[in-house]
Amino acid sequence: MKKRFIKLLFSALLLAGLISYGQTRKLNKANKQYDGFAYIDAAAIYLQVAESGYQSEELFQKLGNTYYFKANYQEAARWYKALFALNNGGSEFEYFLRYSQSLKALGLEKEAERMFDTYLNKSGVLSDEFSSSLDYLTIIRENSNRYDIEPLPLNSEGTDYGGFLYEDTFYFASTRNLKHRPAIDAWNKEPFLDIYSVAYNREGKTYGEVEPVEGDVNTKFHESSAAITSDGKTLYFTRTNNTPRIKKSKKEKVQLKIYRATKVDGEWTNIEDLSINGDNYSNAHPALSPDDKVLYFASDMPASIGQTDIFSVAINENGSLGKPINLGPEINTRGRESFPFITNGYELYFSSDGHFGLGGYDVFYMDLKKQGMQLLNVGGPVNGPADDFAFSINTEDKTGFFSSNRDQIDNIFSFKETKPISQLLEASLSGKITNEESADPIANATIEIINKDTGLSETIKSDENGRYMAIINKFEPHTVRISKKGYDTTDKFIGKGQDSYQADFQLTRNVFELSENADLAKMLNIQHIYFDFDSAVIRDDARVELEKVVAAMQQHANLQVDVRSYTDSRADDAYNLLLSDKRAKATIDYLVSRGINEDRLSGKGYGETQLLNNCDNNTKCSDAEHQKNRRSEFIISAI
Repeated sequence: MKKRFIKLLFSALLLAGLISYGQTRKLNKANKQYDGFAYIDAAAIYLQVAESGYQSEELFQKLGNTYYFKANYQEAARWYKALFALNNGGSEFEYFLRYSQSLKALGLEKEAERMFDTYLNKSGVLSDEFSSSLDYLTIIRENSNRYDIEPLPLNSEGTDYGGFLYEDTFYFASTRNLKHRPAIDAWNKEPFLDIYSVAYNREGKTYGEVEPVEGDVNTKFHESSAAITSDGKTLYFTRTNNTPRIKKSKKEKVQLKIYRATKVDGEWTNIEDLSINGDNYSNAHPALSPDDKVLYFASDMPASIGQTDIFSVAINENGSLGKPINLGPEINTRGRESFPFITNGYELYFSSDGHFGLGGYDVFYMDLKKQGMQLLNVGGPVNGPADDFAFSINTEDKTGFFSSNRDQIDNIFSFKETKPISQLLEASLSGKITNEESADPIANATIEIINKDTGLSETIKSDENGRYMAIINKFEPHTVRISKKGYDTTDKFIGKGQDSYQADFQLTRNVFELSENADLAKMLNIQHIYFDFDSAVIRDDARVELEKVVAAMQQHANLQVDVRSYTDSRADDAYNLLLSDKRAKATIDYLVSRGINEDRLSGKGYGETQLLNNCDNNTKCSDAEHQKNRRSEFIISAI
């Protein structure tokens, strides 16, 4: 019903245009844009020819593309199937990709995969960079040397780690034992860990006097790895599990729990054992989302993939906690993932010995906002052969802290980030868009950059010189799609792994304004009408080209055409003139046989009298140069 309505509407507009033409012989330019009679739509011509039963690679390519770029994958697959049945896709490998995408949209997964694999092989995109991850050590080297680091002056002779800033106070865990408790941990022969705080002067980078945090947080057990809510009223921290249990063995593994405290009159009190804890597994190293609504932590609870995983859990408005969620195999491995930290931009830093690194625990980065998240090792000098962990950063001033046992004991280091890690994900994409026929730049073309992993897209425009530039994720494949009203839409597949890509496009016009002396051959991509040697008989491959002219003249009833045939210079001048005239007349006879009134047609042959280059009788030229002169023209003589 919708198609019938559009057709009727088009016919009404066409009739209006004819009446206006008969009265004035001229059309206002603005009116022409709404008058189908004033334009030739190449796509409509191709469809009419193909629907009439004629076949050619060009026809099927054009029609497949027309529907593909309109997301009509049913029709796109129909015409691409015809293309592949005709010549197995031809030499232009983009059609394997487009056919694959069309098949996938129709649920034909296996055939789609086969076409996509063929595309990868034919296009050369299939490589180490595409089929597998980049060399890890190369990535790490690229990521390195982005931080200036130095050890903190407040490090003690014992263990110090897990430092972070809240406003102008620095918090960390230490065994310095300022409370002079007599107990010693039998495991490392050091005092038990407590949580400490110290005033910090950001401008002078100086520290005040270290003190244990006030209140009930520090006990005779280990306390460490704290996180504070943005309002400063709630503290999450790690403590050794002190729940009494029946038949507790001396050799039994000590478990950890995450506790919560609230601030009352300057002291941390009201210690709460969280519902996510258990006596048979450990929870540790809490971190908070920027809005304080999600708690991230490390755990070896039964839902873990490896030795320890990173989980998240919702914090409800009443303070209760939801069900812990494992962050999944993109982050968690069979090894140990721990010490999460979330920036204000929802970027996750954590430590792992399961992902490929430089040794022991390494610090890794992932942007949680993005689909198809890319894991990055932050590189040296933060990471090294030892354990590097408990990374925290202020994304505004690019300063932060991390801990490491590179000096044979856990110490805290400060750093200044000199180059954003997000830049390591970036590759530049640039190119130029031109008119295929004239090579003129095309301004204001729409460039849609589609991430093939996530499905997300970005749209930009070409500038007055036809150029464009964008930044893409270097670790993810993309499709670049170019569209402009009046031109065929086209696209290119961009692989992954490079720092920069150049993707130029030549667009083919598909809508042309009808005007006297314009050449239908150029509008409809009619290169030449083939005849056998010394013959004026229309060949089958020429019939397909002539059917384009038939369709155009059927769609535009007042169109009159002058048929002109030309040869190259490689035979006698008189012979060429006679032969070209016979071929022009044979062309006219064919059009008449297809129902075109002979009163609308004229033409003759011009032999080699109007060469397009210097390839005359006295000049030696290549076949390609001569080919430019063997042509047919269909000049509009009246509209």
